[in-house]
Amino acid sequence: MKIAFHVAFGIHLLSILGVIALLIVSYKKTPRALNPGVLHSAATALVAGVVMVGTWSAAHENEINHMKVGIKFLVVLAILVVGYNSLKKKIFTDRTFTVMLGLTVVNILLAYLW
Repeated sequence: MKIAFHVAFGIHLLSILGVIALLIVSYKKTPRALNPGVLHSAATALVAGVVMVGTWSAAHENEINHMKVGIKFLVVLAILVVGYNSLKKKIFTDRTFTVMLGLTVVNILLAYLW
């Protein structure tokens, strides 16, 4: 189970980096439009995070912090909701970019500092 946990952890890290990279690429494009890969990366990060939580108890002896997991889940869910609304409306404003990038950075800081 430790192998499954570490594979999910690697996928989770790559997915979060994908969200940041694709947001920056989407912002620099003209005309500005949200890259659907941002949503795919965020969804992959969400699924990998759920797999990490599921394999944590088998891979580690200590208890998982469920409050941290719940808050991180809600942050990624907010990224997905904002992204899907932006993709549906075909509008990628500065505000949408700032919110999505800010939520991604908050998610990284929660993982690192908590």
